[in-house]
This record gives sequence, C-alpha cells and structure tokens, in this order.
Amino acid sequence: MIEITTDSKFIINKKDKHKIDAANGWYRFDSRFALPVFDENGEIERYNVFHVFLIVRHDANGKKHLYDVIKTKKETSNPLSY
Repeated sequence: MIEITTDSKFIINKKDKHKIDAANGWYRFDSRFALPVFDENGEIERYNVFHVFLIVRHDANGKKHLYDVIKTKKETSNPLSY
C-alpha cells in the first residue's frame, strides 16, 4: 500500500503535542488497496477496491512512521474482477 502511493503532500506540524514525535512534520499520501470477496464455495468472486489517505509522521531523528490510515472509501465505479 505504501509503495504504490501517489500525490504526496507535506504538512508542517502545528500542534504542540506532536512537537517531539513529528518534529519534521507530516506527509499525506493517496493510496489504494483491494480485498477479495469470496463466494459460498470459497472461490474469489471479485475484489472490493478502497481509496485511503496514509498519514506518515516524520520524526526529529529523520525516521518516518505510518501514523494513521484515514478517509477509507470504497470505490464502486470499477470493481476488479478475478
């Protein structure tokens, strides 16, 4: 999910409560993932595709950590078929 992200956006840390753990700010990435839907025989029937935003924290030591996955939305226009 992280390797296929698009549209990265840097956000400056504005809250005092994150001044240590996100000293270098935040990154927001768009991403997608798919989960299989199985039929009654246990065979993959289709995939449900979801669009999410990944929030990545950039620490004072330069390391980046996945902080949250937000705004999960199911894409209904073009589900993947198996």
